[in-house]
Amino acid sequence: SAAPPPSPPAAPAAAPGSAGLVCAQGRNLRAVLCQRCGSRVLLPGAATFARRELLLPAMRKKAAAAAAGGGGDVLREHWLVRDMFSFENVGFTRDVGNVKFLVCADCEAGPIGWHCLDDKDSFYVALERVAHE
Repeated sequence: SAAPPPSPPAAPAAAPGSAGLVCAQGRNLRAVLCQRCGSRVLLPGAATFARRELLLPAMRKKAAAAAAGGGGDVLREHWLVRDMFSFENVGFTRDVGNVKFLVCADCEAGPIGWHCLDDKDSFYVALERVAHE
């Protein structure tokens, strides 16, 4: 198998997935959008870059199907939002244990993020599951 082409060097503070998305203060430089419908999830500056290993169910058309289980991804790079009202547009699944998953409020694509009911002030949106503009 051929080696992948070398990627351009990333900024020292940023991991490859977050390069160009995080300002010097660690906040999101660009708006965060739904990958499927383009609906705006967060305005620039509304979230802080955070690293945390979280298991999110695989992306599905309907949030209910995603919450039902069936595999998933461990994602490590997230936008951390401290206040639910910082979101422009987000929906939540029913509780799955002590967790709710975040979905697009318009098209219900997701899950795009994770919220533990034990920590009322932490909402994680996975960088890999959203678009940026």
